[in-house]
Amino acid sequence: MKKKRLLLTAMIVAMTAVTACSNNSGTNNNTEAGTNSGGNGNQAATTTEQSKVQEKVTFSVFNAAGAAKDINSNETTIGKLLEEQTGVNFKMEHLVGDINTKIGTMIASNDYPDLLIPDAAIDKVIDAGAFIPLNDLIDKFGPNIKRVYGPYMNQMKAADGNIYFIPFSNVVGEYIPSPSIDQGAFWVQRRVLKEAGYPKIKTLDEYFDMVKNYVEKHKDENLTGFISLTHDWRFFATSNPPMHLAGFPNDGNVTIDMSTFDAKVYADKDSTKKWLQKLNDVNAQGLFDKSSFVDNYDQYLAKLTSGKVVGFFDYGWQVGNATNALKDAGNDDLRYFPLPVTFDANTKDQYLDPPGFTSNRGIGITVSAKDPERIMQFLDNLLTDENQILSNWGIKGETYEVDENGRFYRTEEQIAKIDESFRETFGFKYFEWNWPKYGNGSSLPDGNSVAPGRQAEVFQMSLTEGDKTILEKYGAKTYADLFAAPDDRPWFPAWSFSKEQGSDAQIWETKKDELTKKYFPKLVLAKPEEFESMWTEYLDQFSKLDTAAYEKWTTDEVKKRIELAQTK
Repeated sequence: MKKKRLLLTAMIVAMTAVTACSNNSGTNNNTEAGTNSGGNGNQAATTTEQSKVQEKVTFSVFNAAGAAKDINSNETTIGKLLEEQTGVNFKMEHLVGDINTKIGTMIASNDYPDLLIPDAAIDKVIDAGAFIPLNDLIDKFGPNIKRVYGPYMNQMKAADGNIYFIPFSNVVGEYIPSPSIDQGAFWVQRRVLKEAGYPKIKTLDEYFDMVKNYVEKHKDENLTGFISLTHDWRFFATSNPPMHLAGFPNDGNVTIDMSTFDAKVYADKDSTKKWLQKLNDVNAQGLFDKSSFVDNYDQYLAKLTSGKVVGFFDYGWQVGNATNALKDAGNDDLRYFPLPVTFDANTKDQYLDPPGFTSNRGIGITVSAKDPERIMQFLDNLLTDENQILSNWGIKGETYEVDENGRFYRTEEQIAKIDESFRETFGFKYFEWNWPKYGNGSSLPDGNSVAPGRQAEVFQMSLTEGDKTILEKYGAKTYADLFAAPDDRPWFPAWSFSKEQGSDAQIWETKKDELTKKYFPKLVLAKPEEFESMWTEYLDQFSKLDTAAYEKWTTDEVKKRIELAQTK
């Protein structure tokens, strides 16, 4: 599915001219960043004209979604350039510990940062009245927000008609699929595939047989066969696999029939039983890390980085810190390779996300904000082509180049230097996600990918010799080549459907999460002969939920989105 934004006729003006409209302190770096972007000079000029720099100011932002070091945004290269444009700096704080405890403390004290990214706790924040309505601010100070989110403004509204947060993702321009795997997969260390002769692994049984064989052959290395992430809201990394194994993409709690568009919960279905029974068997063989049910997110990432974990299921975006660290370390054998595993060899996998719009995650201005208007101006200014290039590609001549055809690329030296440490100091780690942005798969008017990793030239240049070797062994040029293309799903993703706090659908999800977090550890760690009775007990408790009502609500929402998509 391709989404086109309106192409504007004016060419990009130099960034120095844009910033001169506001404070005469434009930087050559931003001029370079905007060069050849093919964007609209008026969009940037309008925003910076509105956000005329007065005195410099520091606002606070709390990010419950990303793991990173707390820092002032102007301590990064990108943040400093944005401060020069707008006069705005952010004191950035990130989640440590339990999300509900942290957000609950804010709500109880009615004391919030100026900006808040509450991630999975967003419904609690809205229900507490912690976010201010943004409708009027967007009307007055959000021309770029209207341009980027225009087709979805109605979906961004709560039941009372107000917009309380700005979502993170909306595809702008022509959709460009990712050549790497930033979504779900069953991952395995490359040395395992190498030793096994690069077999084509399709089924779950084949995957775990391979893991078992490798661990048994290397008993002296103290390896962990399989690990799973269960910490806090990230429990979905353990509960989601059944839908993928059955050939569905990540629609959350449901799978959706492509003919009838009926939504069906799978947490009480045979697919979940089959998945948990396999983990139970893996645990009985001594291959499963029992600490999976008590480790926090940081401990999980540390174990992946240690080189001692043979395999796991997760989403590429969620393990980026670990996989990037392994790549930086230079030991290709210890890096992980994604596999599109299903229950049955004849099932078409659907791990890759189709284009979609996530409407239940985002960033909001809180009731504690000192200057909502200026914050909105900053957020809107992020959504110029120039600043999307800056926050994703960086600075021309330093972190990317432009060839004679206007194509963005990175040299070997630039790719080599952009490791995790550089990403942190430059600011990519802080600004390429969790702020208003052109969503994954977006492109600029000149055809360049907004995300460097989706630019074919960059992807090929970023491949190590180990990458090239293993891809060649599997007859692929990209990792995505190993996976089936995603089917078009106009509603996608169903997990992002907005639910009012206290609604029947929200209450069902809360109770379902409580049940799965209680019973999944018991089911996985039980003695094999006790699994069936434990599953029966779990189903008995699950039957007390009004699952039929939840399925009907989700089905209705799916059909509403399909209708909206057809009327655009």
